[in-house]
Parts: sequence; structure tokens; C-alpha cells
Amino acid sequence: MSDELTGASAMDQALYRHLSTHVEQEKGLLEEYVQAAAGTESKAMAYVVNLLIEDEQRHHRLFAELASSLKADAECSGDPVVPRMDFDRSNRTTVAEVTERLLQREEGDARELKRLQRELSVFKDTTLWGLLVELMERDTDKHIALLRFVRRHVKRPSA
Repeated sequence: MSDELTGASAMDQALYRHLSTHVEQEKGLLEEYVQAAAGTESKAMAYVVNLLIEDEQRHHRLFAELASSLKADAECSGDPVVPRMDFDRSNRTTVAEVTERLLQREEGDARELKRLQRELSVFKDTTLWGLLVELMERDTDKHIALLRFVRRHVKRPSA
């Protein structure tokens, strides 16, 4: 990834360098996680580290997409990988309906996961199960936040 953007503002240049640098740092951390998973005799540690590797791979991809999108915008070189928000401009009604339906399902999942977490409490000191359910609860919270973000923006008046 080039460290400079053609014709970009100083602010865009600085942000691009920050994103690009972070991509390189994430790469190093990812390598360290891979080594940790391979180097442990603990199956539980390897399992946990492999979960971290999945997240770090996604983080690496997201930072690369942010940098690529900033470059596309700054250099006017086509559509960015991370699209501009158009929730309120295309299929507004459909987007709103799908968002509400998915949000209801995610909120139902959140309630179910809380119930499951209580049922698994007896295993909290002998298995990773409670940890996995906690991670799923956090993912569900994230899903709800994403859908609420869409809902807020689909309701905005068109520009």
C-alpha cells in the first residue's frame, strides 16, 4: 500500500498513513497470534487464540478497506470498497422493512442468549461454553447496533 495519495489534503494524507500503518501493525499481531496457537500444548488456549485470529483477520481486512476507500475518494478513482451511505436513497421502504425484521430477530436472539448463559452457569469453571455464549452476546449487541445505525439513516430526509 502506497503511503501517499495523489492530490489529497493534508488531513486525508495523515489519515491514510495512519490506516496503512495500522494494517502493518495488525499483520504483526496476527502473525504473533498464529505462532501462539501453534506453539501451545493447551487445546483451550489454541481454541481461544484461533477465535482471536478470526477477529484480527477481519480487522486487517476492514483497515485495508478503509484505506482503499479513502484513497478512492481522495483520488476520485472510482467507487470506494466501503460504499457511501445510500440507505435513504435506494429502496428506502424495503431497507426499512428488512432492517426492522432483522432487528426484531436479533433482539430475540439476545434474550435467548441471556437465558442460555444462565443455564450454562454451572459449567463456567470447567468449559469454554459460557465464554462462547458471551462472545455471541457481544456479536448480537454489535448486530443490533449495526441495524439501529441503518434504521437511523434510512429515516433521514433525502438530500
